[in-house]
Parts: sequence; C-alpha cells; structure tokens
Amino acid sequence: MDTSIGIHPEEDQVEMSKKTRRTFDAAFKLQVVKMIRDQGLSVGQVCRDMSLVDSAVRRWVAQYEEEQAGGPGVGRPLTPEQQRIRQLEAELRQAKSDNELLKKVSAFFARELK
Repeated sequence: MDTSIGIHPEEDQVEMSKKTRRTFDAAFKLQVVKMIRDQGLSVGQVCRDMSLVDSAVRRWVAQYEEEQAGGPGVGRPLTPEQQRIRQLEAELRQAKSDNELLKKVSAFFARELK
C-alpha cells in the first residue's frame, strides 16, 4: 500500500471507532417530528440545523405517523399514548404468564392432595 500520500487505513479505523452513537429520548424525537410536521420545515433543513442524520429523522417521522394511525410503529414509541400502551401490553403479558403458572401450580397441588 502506498503511504506516501498520507493515507493510513489504520488511523481511519481508529477515528471511526472513537465515534460514539448518539441517543435521543422520545421527547426530543417528538419535538423534531413536530418541527417538521407542524412548522412545515423540511427533513433536510432540520437535520442540518440540529446536526442530525437524515435517515434517523425520517424513521422518527415514519414512527410518529404509524402511531398516529393507531399502529404500534417500529422501534421505541414516541408519543406518551403509545408509551403507555406498550407498558400496559407488557403488564398484560406478565399477568397472563403469571396466571398460567398459577393454574399449573394449583393443578399440581390438587393432584397431590388426592
């Protein structure tokens, strides 16, 4: 490999590994989506102004639109309503699982008592 022009692949790999993935909470994502939908700003403009990645913002907009249509969307919920729905669904799954376990345990003890 020709290193005379200043290209060092090892250095590029080190630089890339130093980049950390940014995370955003649901409130921030919702704020960005509302800027686009309510204020009529373009995705590109918002991305440039806020130093965000275009594909991520487009996913947030799609998530919001899916949630507004009554669907669960993909990824973490953005709206408080969808967050609550997901929480309640998780609690319901846990309650059903607990109920099934209790049925099995009571059937076991009923057989033991006979």
